[in-house]
Amino acid sequence: MSEIEIRERRFDAPESQALIRAALADLGARYGGSGDETPVDAAEFTPPDGAFLVAYLDGRPVGCGGWRSHGEDGDTAELKRMYTDPAARGRGVARAVLGAVERSARDHGRKRIVLECGDKQPEAIAMYTSAGYERIPNFGFYKDAPGCLSYGRTL
Repeated sequence: MSEIEIRERRFDAPESQALIRAALADLGARYGGSGDETPVDAAEFTPPDGAFLVAYLDGRPVGCGGWRSHGEDGDTAELKRMYTDPAARGRGVARAVLGAVERSARDHGRKRIVLECGDKQPEAIAMYTSAGYERIPNFGFYKDAPGCLSYGRTL
């Protein structure tokens, strides 16, 4: 089994953007439309206010995820753009990225992490709940959308 390598990358780097486009296409296939209309600015994923991480298997980018500051208190991070290429699924990529994102947020002073996902992402929901995430009141761009599920956990 190949070792997963995770590196911090710019959100707007070509390999990051290729994975993000794939993530949005996956969400679009599940929910319709462009996949996610949430306003996102690449600058939000720049330390110390955020970070974007890319996972590699055999030198090939196969997954990603990032965090950006959330709320006014400076204690909370929001998980965004988690994705694993279908060919790499089932190999621990998503869990490795999630752990790396959580460590990065914690290392930058965040005490809590929150996320939005939808009810048509059962594999994501299963991973988040098994990693200790619990349902919280909906927030963000899709807070009033049918099927929106928000989760959070202490870091």
